[in-house]
Amino acid sequence: MTTRRPTATLQDRPIPVEAKLAAAWTGVMFLYAYVDIIAFFKPGVVDGILAGKVWEFDVSQTLLTTFLALMAIPIFMVVLSTTLPARANRITNLVVASVQIPYAAFNVVGESWTYFYGLGVVLEVILLALILRFAWTWPRTAPSATVATGPGRGAARAPQQA
Repeated sequence: MTTRRPTATLQDRPIPVEAKLAAAWTGVMFLYAYVDIIAFFKPGVVDGILAGKVWEFDVSQTLLTTFLALMAIPIFMVVLSTTLPARANRITNLVVASVQIPYAAFNVVGESWTYFYGLGVVLEVILLALILRFAWTWPRTAPSATVATGPGRGAARAPQQA
């Protein structure tokens, strides 16, 4: 005799907005880094670097510091997305993601490898658009049902609205 077992269903657990934002920024960070790493396989790139040139720029401390600062943006956004208070978090994500979109698009301008860089930009922009959506639609909570009545008088219930 066989006993029927109830079929378990998968349950979607709510994911906090902060976790969604951190995950999306992590994706942006990895895309950003891997596009640059994979680009080393383009003919002449490593030779140019060894000769002291990156694209049209001379390799210098200023150039490498700029690259590091630009890479630090998504890295810090992972941390800030999980630590800032909700209001500051929302505003910071909206501002930084909005600035990162044109910056990401700039990377494909003038490139001969448009499929490679184009795909990288499209993927980054998709993640940045998700970040904007997550931040823009951040759930709001209703105001507290209690209001203070004055110093030392405790709290009273707010009147119910019909």
